[in-house]
Amino acid sequence: MMMHNIIGGYARLESKMDALGRRDVIGIVGRGLFVLLLLPYYLNSAMTKIDGVGLSAGAFAQILPPIAEQYLYDTSAIPFFPWHLIVWAGTLGEFVLPILIVVGLFTRLAALGMIGFVVVQTVVDVVFHGAALGGLANGLPTELIDHRLLWISLLVALVLAGGGRLSVDRFLSRRRA
Repeated sequence: MMMHNIIGGYARLESKMDALGRRDVIGIVGRGLFVLLLLPYYLNSAMTKIDGVGLSAGAFAQILPPIAEQYLYDTSAIPFFPWHLIVWAGTLGEFVLPILIVVGLFTRLAALGMIGFVVVQTVVDVVFHGAALGGLANGLPTELIDHRLLWISLLVALVLAGGGRLSVDRFLSRRRA
């Protein structure tokens, strides 16, 4: 009888947890965690890439270090195609994709874009800035791989769940229906 009660209690708990784990909740919680954990990082990083209305030398140093060095950090000397185009795309992505996730507009697409952004960012950090990628789950807090995989896992949850009930995506889908 006691075992039956334990199993029944566990089944009820599991049903309640399943209800909490629905896509709407995962989307809302995922976007909330994004706001707390990643939005400040990406907006602060994006702000270092603009100088008034143009790109800063820091933008080139962060995104294309060899090109910035080649032209001695003189942004006016760097050819527009393809270098300015690449840096503008990266800078706009760093501003626009996080905002789309926060408001829940094109959430899945924006999260996919952010996954690509994190991968490119990690490659640039390791190849050009000398950051240590490290080994998985080795307990060393200064290495990138564990942190970036956690970021990507949050973004994957948003790709799979969408923005949730409190999102512009949901509002637009209701209006369309």
